[in-house]
Amino acid sequence: MKMDSPSPLDLTRAAAAFAALGSEQRLSVLRTLVRAGPEGLSIGTLGERTGVTGSTLTHHVKILASAGLVTQARQGRSIICAAVAFDEVQDLADFLLNECCADSPPKDDAHG
Repeated sequence: MKMDSPSPLDLTRAAAAFAALGSEQRLSVLRTLVRAGPEGLSIGTLGERTGVTGSTLTHHVKILASAGLVTQARQGRSIICAAVAFDEVQDLADFLLNECCADSPPKDDAHG
């Protein structure tokens, strides 16, 4: 079954997300947050686990947040936590796989 083509808005959103992931450090940050689960991590713990710290980490988290891939919230006075926006990441995966094999010829089951 062929799915409808993505709308231009979907293409724009997906392009922004993929652009945000165009850095090894940002991809590492996102993967670390995916592993951490929905609770997320403090910026300090995220830095320890990824080896990206200080203003560089803050910059990367800001870009990922702008693309809708992570969320940030304050806990207490100054601890900023980051968590993956799992729905957005799932939407991105679905975007890639939505039309998987849509243009492939149908497989003839009788001939394997």
